[in-house]
Amino acid sequence: MAPLRILIADDNPVVRAGLAALLGTADDLDVVAQAADGREALSLTRRHAPDVILLDVRMPGVDGISALPHLVRLAPVLMLTYNQESEIVREALLLGAGGYLVHGEFTPDDLIRAVHDVREGRAHFTTTAASALLGELRTSSQPQRTVAQSTERLHNSVLFGLSSREEEIMDLIASGMSNQQIAATCFISEKTVKNHINRIFAKLQSASRSEAIARWLGTARPGVTGHE
Repeated sequence: MAPLRILIADDNPVVRAGLAALLGTADDLDVVAQAADGREALSLTRRHAPDVILLDVRMPGVDGISALPHLVRLAPVLMLTYNQESEIVREALLLGAGGYLVHGEFTPDDLIRAVHDVREGRAHFTTTAASALLGELRTSSQPQRTVAQSTERLHNSVLFGLSSREEEIMDLIASGMSNQQIAATCFISEKTVKNHINRIFAKLQSASRSEAIARWLGTARPGVTGHE
């Protein structure tokens, strides 16, 4: 069988080099590309079609969490980071990450096993990440609210007739991105972003970003006027 093709996305060149060397010891893994931020990771993923993406959380420009929902459409993603925040762990999983490893908590064999697990659809976590997620689930009702909002959002995408590109842009608007950030993430011009937003606002019967977000997430309905 051909080796699994791996893309590493981390802003630290020393970390990238170390991971590439470590993965290079496995005959069935091949690091085909390295990226310094989320935007480059998306571009290189489209170019090299990796089987698994190793993704850091904190990176300049487009960070890992912002790039994650776009990357998981193209390949399984394994978060590989120093970040141990429970909210970040939960958000990464809700956005589609297949696992979450914290640096310093895994051996080379653990990492290689995690890559294979994520490729096969089996979740993989290091101890701190698993504990953070468990603590978050025990102390917060936010996951239930998030699931309910996701279901409502899917209903709204059908109700309002948004195209797949408009859904993508509406998600980015809801995440708090500016037009410039959306343009960089989607590799389109700001003018094109504005054109999409105008059409989205018309379909959602909204006059502002906050009103559109409320309707998209299911907290408001057409005909109910929100205030900035």
